[in-house]
Amino acid sequence: MMNLLNHFNRKNKFLFINGLIGLILIIVASYIPENKQTFSPPELQKAAKIMEKSLDIISSYCRKNNININEIYDPFNTGLIGPEISEITTTIGHLEAKRTTINPNFAALIVNMLMEAGVNNGDTIAIACSGSFPALLIASLSAAKAMDLNSRVILSIGSSSYGATNINFTLLDIYNLILDNNIVDSKPIAVSPGGKNDVGEEFDEDIVKKIKSKIQSNGIPFIYEKNLQSNVLKREALYFTIKNIDIKAFINIGGGFANMGTSPLSLKLQPGLVKSVSFPEKNRQGVIFSMLEKEISVIHLLFIKGITQKYNLTWDPVSKPKFKNNYYNFTNLASPVIPILSMLYLIYFSLILIRYNKLNNIK
Repeated sequence: MMNLLNHFNRKNKFLFINGLIGLILIIVASYIPENKQTFSPPELQKAAKIMEKSLDIISSYCRKNNININEIYDPFNTGLIGPEISEITTTIGHLEAKRTTINPNFAALIVNMLMEAGVNNGDTIAIACSGSFPALLIASLSAAKAMDLNSRVILSIGSSSYGATNINFTLLDIYNLILDNNIVDSKPIAVSPGGKNDVGEEFDEDIVKKIKSKIQSNGIPFIYEKNLQSNVLKREALYFTIKNIDIKAFINIGGGFANMGTSPLSLKLQPGLVKSVSFPEKNRQGVIFSMLEKEISVIHLLFIKGITQKYNLTWDPVSKPKFKNNYYNFTNLASPVIPILSMLYLIYFSLILIRYNKLNNIK
């Protein structure tokens, strides 16, 4: 009887050790990243270089004119970190998120997403941007220039904390600066005040008048539609003004009222290239949903931490970001070697269990 007990103990130890090895292999497989350098299309590096040049232009202009100089909030003197609170601040924003976006690799990422969405060189895209993330506007415009795209851009002036919150250096001023330096080729097709209901309800009346005057002096259409459905229809009419225009993708930057809509479902939109969506009721849909209904690809640039995690970018860099010279890796895939070994080992272990059960069934 003792020999039989020892025989079964040895078998149990063997099974336990083999099962433990299989479990360890599975755990290791989920944590080992792939060390793979994928050479990227030239447009990715071109976009990063254009954005880097744009950032240098803006930084130089701001330092020369003493705009947005704050060594604590903006240690790299980019000029793209505005005041926490100002006359055009709309909501609380996160400083780390704003600093994270001031990275030329975002321009390359947007090229990557546009290509994934099926956008080809020479196509037309639509862009909507609030003042909250001016660097992402620059990244999007840099990507469009690198791909020789026709961009139809609508801006909103209001901004969350630390965005383009300086009333003397708004999102429109930033756009005009890179326009004057030939980074972009045309003016925005329209600008709105942004903020609550996209008409700046939380702004002083004089500020709204100042915004309107600045927009109109630039010869740009002014959007002032408090009703969501009217606002969306107005924007669609502007985007699709040209007869038979074929818009291949829509880039949304920030959380603007007219673009997001008023449904809680808009907060569930995945960051980056949107691949699945639940549609809210029609009267609560923003431009994002109207574009998706037209089967136009949407790139949603909000929830910055989620974007950095999803696309393998640095969160709040401690040194000034530079574009990568040789390749871009916007994924963090597990190595295929360990999973294959794990599968083979589990097959082997399953055969051991089958044999073990057969031995136990022998009378």
